[in-house]
Amino acid sequence: MTITDRVEIDLARRIYDFGLTADDYGPRRHGLDATTKARAALDIDWPAGQEPVPFELPVEPDPADPLPRADVLVITWTAAEMLALADVLTPGVNPRTRWYRYARHFEEYLPEIRGGAPARAVRRLGSYYPTRIGSKSVLCVKSELHLNQDGVTTGAGTATLPVARFIEQMYDEVQPKLVITVGTAGGTLGNAELGDVMITRCVQFRCTKEFRNEPFSDRLYESSATIRRKHLPTALTLMQAHADQLVEPDFGPPTEFYDFGANLPGHVNTPSILIDGTDFPRRLPMLTTDFFEFGTTTNGLDQVGCGVEMGDAVFGLVGERRGAAGPKWLVIRNASDPAINGHLPVGPPSALNMQAHWAVWYYEAFGYWTSVNSAIATWSQIAT
Repeated sequence: MTITDRVEIDLARRIYDFGLTADDYGPRRHGLDATTKARAALDIDWPAGQEPVPFELPVEPDPADPLPRADVLVITWTAAEMLALADVLTPGVNPRTRWYRYARHFEEYLPEIRGGAPARAVRRLGSYYPTRIGSKSVLCVKSELHLNQDGVTTGAGTATLPVARFIEQMYDEVQPKLVITVGTAGGTLGNAELGDVMITRCVQFRCTKEFRNEPFSDRLYESSATIRRKHLPTALTLMQAHADQLVEPDFGPPTEFYDFGANLPGHVNTPSILIDGTDFPRRLPMLTTDFFEFGTTTNGLDQVGCGVEMGDAVFGLVGERRGAAGPKWLVIRNASDPAINGHLPVGPPSALNMQAHWAVWYYEAFGYWTSVNSAIATWSQIAT
């Protein structure tokens, strides 16, 4: 593994792990903290009868038990995304301590998970909690498996992909009609600003590292799911209530030796929901990479993808294996960082990669609040 590869893996791990606490590594708790908020009381003004209503399972499950069945399976990936999803779809239930732990067949996965991967640290596949929206049952899951963190090398440009097996396992147990993968992404589109949400039914692998020689390394997949528009106007209104959390600050040069002053105007964005086939081409996919990549104003990713992240195309791969028997799926991703200024330096050395610096900084500064937006957009696709 090259130094560059190591840096890219470390940057991705920094995003996955940002905000983790000791509670995230511990067992599920019972008792007094049952109604503790994950991060904030959002006080979302849901339409009557469509508010998310989380509920305890009647019998406390063992981590080795199968997942409960649900109409909709919602899967997210990082600590910040989990906190936002919980505050929106399981309000009042702290996912760090109250979501159920899930480790079914975990020992069988271990040969496919490399040392140091997040799943090995927490000793489980994920955590979950049930909720209800209108007439639909929903299971929210936070995965501990990740495409670019788990793979054990099996050859030149080939590696294990345990997250695909995990998705198959969830499908078998939950039996969902619809699956939504939700979370953050690097913005690529010129009209995708900080906190905007992209909803798409098209994904594509963009693998040039550990999966570069796999048959799926550049495969594109489409879902037959329908993007429901009934509740999109309401979702947009609900997103505006927290728009003040997404105001970019006044940026200035690192020292005042630069001629253009100490401060520059900050940027205010009104969050939007961008839909495939309307706001960008139907077949402009969400890109799934096996390394830490992000959109810039000069790298041309806006011509090949509506955003870039590290996992969603696996749902297309699993869907292809299952055929018509598999559930429909949607990708709902928020721009946790807008397209980065492509004229900033990228090194060498890697410590001078200011483009990567700002991509990670945006996530750490705004990832929770941008994820609130994509969680609200997820609600719009479930509400009856």
